[in-house]
Amino acid sequence: MASDLILTEADGGVFTITLNRPDKLNALLPEMHGELEAAFDRFAADDALHVCVVRGAGERAFCAGSDLAAFQAEGGAPYPQTGYAGLAQRYDLTKPVIAAVNGICLGGGFELALACDMIVASDKAVFGLPEPKVGLIAIGGGVHRLVRQVGLKQAMGPLLTGRNIAAAEGKAMGFVSELTTPEHLDAKVAEICAAIVANAPLAVRLSKELALWGLDQPSLADALEGQTEHPSFRRWRASEDAVEGPKAFAEKRKPAWTGR
Repeated sequence: MASDLILTEADGGVFTITLNRPDKLNALLPEMHGELEAAFDRFAADDALHVCVVRGAGERAFCAGSDLAAFQAEGGAPYPQTGYAGLAQRYDLTKPVIAAVNGICLGGGFELALACDMIVASDKAVFGLPEPKVGLIAIGGGVHRLVRQVGLKQAMGPLLTGRNIAAAEGKAMGFVSELTTPEHLDAKVAEICAAIVANAPLAVRLSKELALWGLDQPSLADALEGQTEHPSFRRWRASEDAVEGPKAFAEKRKPAWTGR
């Protein structure tokens, strides 16, 4: 049964997931991982939804990570098959996911944000993986994603010291996609979502899929030469939208995307 710990809303192709424990800095209880998995499942399965936004309730935090007292009380309950927060090990979600971060984004909260495709942050946001300070390791994706997204030497300082990273530093390091003020955060996220929704949905999904696939290739040449054999490339070439886009451009009209 769904609780009020995770709130969801679908509007105009945008699916919003809100972590709803503002009094606890939106720290995750064990049961919230399964609820997040269900929310992401819903987003993935609905063809009318094109982009997902993950945010934290209130103005103080995106997510302060795991509620350690609750996890201790429950003996370290296992995460769902899709990993921490229902996203860390979800490798087949080709629709874009955006983390809207205003305030504290630490530990598992930072891991959840790193698992998203974009991080849009206010200049008051604070990131970090403080797990070593309490004898833990950021195994919900943090130690691996941060290294991959900013490089080994950039990542090792925060990983080994557990220090906080200000939003501006996160932008300079490269894991923050867009930086704005707290009062403009919602508008910036809405602007990005509108741009994504206006595009051909299949092209958006296949662009993400090919980009992530390309990162796993041995070289840029392998990615470029191998992409034409990738199933995503073939789906795009055979799609209705690949015909509709150029046709609409030539006819000077708005394209009617079908997602097929």
